[in-house]
Amino acid sequence: MSDSREFCPRCGDPVDERVEKRPGEPRDGSAVLCDRCYFADFELIDAPERAHVTVCGRCGAVERGNRWVDLGAVDYTDVAIEAVSEALSIHINADDVEWGVEPEQVDETTIRMHCTFSGVVRGTHLTEQVTVPVRIAKEVCDRCGRIAGGYFASILQLRAEDRPVRSDEANKAIEMVERYVADREQDGDREAFISSIDRSNEAGPNIKLSTNKLGQTLANRITDHFGGTVDDYPTLVTEDGDGNEVYRVTFVARLPKYTPGDVVDPEDDDGPVVVTSAHGRLKGTRLRSGQRYEASHEDGTTPEVQKLGRIEDAEPTTVVTVEDDHAVQILDPETYEAKTVSRPAFFNPKAEVVPVLKDGIECYILPEESV
Repeated sequence: MSDSREFCPRCGDPVDERVEKRPGEPRDGSAVLCDRCYFADFELIDAPERAHVTVCGRCGAVERGNRWVDLGAVDYTDVAIEAVSEALSIHINADDVEWGVEPEQVDETTIRMHCTFSGVVRGTHLTEQVTVPVRIAKEVCDRCGRIAGGYFASILQLRAEDRPVRSDEANKAIEMVERYVADREQDGDREAFISSIDRSNEAGPNIKLSTNKLGQTLANRITDHFGGTVDDYPTLVTEDGDGNEVYRVTFVARLPKYTPGDVVDPEDDDGPVVVTSAHGRLKGTRLRSGQRYEASHEDGTTPEVQKLGRIEDAEPTTVVTVEDDHAVQILDPETYEAKTVSRPAFFNPKAEVVPVLKDGIECYILPEESV
């Protein structure tokens, strides 16, 4: 030990001057002790007698302070390790600290954490072991409680103009809703959930959602995909603690009367149209010529047309011969007689079979990509 003019106030032995300090800087009281007296009262780790973790028995979320955090916990060992690590404190003078833990599952609600710590203090390597039991308490988080109670803040109704919603439209819209809400949950939004999906209404499904923002967003996303409009109907349900009015809003995503895949006749002597878009204005392809069709700005998505059917109604029909640039001969899908029909621009002259929609005595070749 090097010479020093300072002596341990507890035992009187000389104290090695290990810590350099600037003039006038106060010295830590423990620094004046010799190593023997210093380590006599030294604790490398300050550990609690026990730790507590509260988890949701339904979704596995963990309570952190006054909020719940989605961890999807099933095996609570990692949660217990994190709880213990947060509750422990390591002496400020320890350097090169390392630690390990060995969990022991005592029962379903208790995990005993055997922790080993090591560090360097005053040039001395120290090792200390502590055991902290972690109690796992199961409760129901606020989100799961609201779901179980059937809570909802908005209703999203899927409807169509002058027709019921088709099953494929309903399936696609519900898929969009479920995917969006799942993405919000994945991003940690605990306010986002679906309360219920009701398909029993013949006009279209009703979906109950956790927030008005969710209802508005999903109604807009659905009409962005299908076309159509969104209407909202707020209903006052209560007041919050500050006296602010709380509304439950019904959002109606109303799909267009005609949708892609419909075959309609504008009755303008240019022949039927297979609809390709119902956004803004009705658009499609003429079945006689293959030329582009677009309704006037005034008519929008609901021009005066006659619906002839849908592309699903088309029948595969044999091509007999290509007569010229304007006509092709096919077999009538019902009578199997040879019949001459218009040759649209989208017709492939090498095709042996084409989809054909029959309306009365008229037959129309449909674009292959639309079927």
